[in-house]
Amino acid sequence: MIKKAIELYGYKNNVYFQHIKSIKEIQSVDYIITSGIFNVKMHYTEVQWLNYILNTLEQMYNKSLKGFAFNILSKYSDKEYMRDYLYYADPLFLFDFCKRNFSKNVSLLHDYELYEFTIIVRKVV
Repeated sequence: MIKKAIELYGYKNNVYFQHIKSIKEIQSVDYIITSGIFNVKMHYTEVQWLNYILNTLEQMYNKSLKGFAFNILSKYSDKEYMRDYLYYADPLFLFDFCKRNFSKNVSLLHDYELYEFTIIVRKVV
């Protein structure tokens, strides 16, 4: 994704793209976009993993100036394809959490052909 973003947009107008391994690696940026970081819960319980997700979203909010976006597997996935080591989130819960805690400008996208959804949080500036 980083290569494609650079290919499409280059490094102009103070725009740059960065792959990081931990949110602690950044100070603050306009936008934070994550993909797939919440899907594999490994040996953690559902409660532990949800706490990790909510904590990470809070950090994303605090480190982004204009907003953030993330995708995550949906609890509306077909049961026969679901796996125990993956986390399937409730889109309505996360939409509500973001709306109540981060911004009145929250979008929930669950209308594309994958077993996931995307939430976009735009800060009011």
